[in-house]
Amino acid sequence: MKDSIHKYFQVGTIQWMSYPNDGVLESIRRIACDDFFDALEVCKFADDETHTAAKGMLEQSHLRVCYGAQPRLLGPKLNPNDLNEEGRRQAEATLLEAVDEAEFLGAKGIAFLAGKWEESSRDEAFAQLLKTTGAVCEYAASKGMLVELEVFDYDMDKAALIGPAPLAAEFAAKMRMKHNNFGLLVDLSHFPTTYETSRFVIQTLRPYITHLHIGNAVVKPGCEAFGDQHPRFGFPESANDTAELTDFFQVLKEEGFFRPQEPMVLSFEVKPWKNEDPEIILANTKRVINRAWALVED
Repeated sequence: MKDSIHKYFQVGTIQWMSYPNDGVLESIRRIACDDFFDALEVCKFADDETHTAAKGMLEQSHLRVCYGAQPRLLGPKLNPNDLNEEGRRQAEATLLEAVDEAEFLGAKGIAFLAGKWEESSRDEAFAQLLKTTGAVCEYAASKGMLVELEVFDYDMDKAALIGPAPLAAEFAAKMRMKHNNFGLLVDLSHFPTTYETSRFVIQTLRPYITHLHIGNAVVKPGCEAFGDQHPRFGFPESANDTAELTDFFQVLKEEGFFRPQEPMVLSFEVKPWKNEDPEIILANTKRVINRAWALVED
């Protein structure tokens, strides 16, 4: 592409993934000082002082702020499709709190993921997830905010109820019947974990996609970083690199996602593995993006 990627997307990163072992405020400052980034995704802060300081930096930055509620669920093992109603209500409560925190930080919505499930009770879990998501959408709508469900693997690592893509489409269609502030977040790094391709996922979910992630995964059993670990591009035995990202961009272009007047957030979800340097991993990701973008046909 001759045009800049920034014409069509707000390129971001995920603070807690890019800097998993660094101070939250220092990592926000580093990202805010890097004009490659147009967006930043943050999650729950440990205390009010950090929360307020982060808000101040984000206000200064002119970054688009996004809020990931996934850690709120994964950390305490809360399940928004829990068959136990008390467990489901606890997951709903933290997602409602996430909407408030996101609003305080200047984000226009939240993203979360479905929970664990069993084959014998999938329909019941699906109904529970509709109930939770509907309640969160209703509350978010009162604040003019969006609710996004991220599509994960269903049997490999997170083993979440949603995906694969066809089930995500079914869920999104049911949500959109009542809630026009609902959307799906799709992540290139999850496509190998759901045994799907960029073309299949994007074409299947096209009407519902509101947010994009890119990254890598290792899906060969027994290999280092197996599962939903988001290693760097070029990691040994991994599934995604420049060619797969180029294909992802090409399909997005063909399917009408290059929208200069309404650029969608497209964030890295790439994490340093073990003792890797986060700054080098960020630079690695930028190089792969720049090369893949250059290879997209005009």
